[in-house]
Amino acid sequence: MKQLFIASLLVLAVTPLLAAEPACAAKLTRIEFEVGQAQAQGRQHQIAGLQRALRATQSNCTDASLAADRDSDIKKATKKVAEREQKLANAQAKGDTGKIASQQADLDKARSKLAQAQRPLLP
Repeated sequence: MKQLFIASLLVLAVTPLLAAEPACAAKLTRIEFEVGQAQAQGRQHQIAGLQRALRATQSNCTDASLAADRDSDIKKATKKVAEREQKLANAQAKGDTGKIASQQADLDKARSKLAQAQRPLLP
């Protein structure tokens, strides 16, 4: 019952943000969902961290700041992909099959992170 009350208060606190900052509202909803999952599974250490994230998002989130963070993440991920492509090219030039496989795996991870960073802010 206490959890239902807290969840209701959170919804009421977030409602004004829903109209003004849709990306922030989506982020808040995602964090609230994760809090609910952590509570259902009894992960107290995670609940505390998620609640801090929820408070920080409620007080500091703007769609503009989320967009800036996303742009920064995309730039970093793009740079990482370029670095990984260069390392793979170097390994291929040397003909080291072990290094080629390792560098290809690293490049695949970097591309995956880039794709994740490029996802739209709103679902």
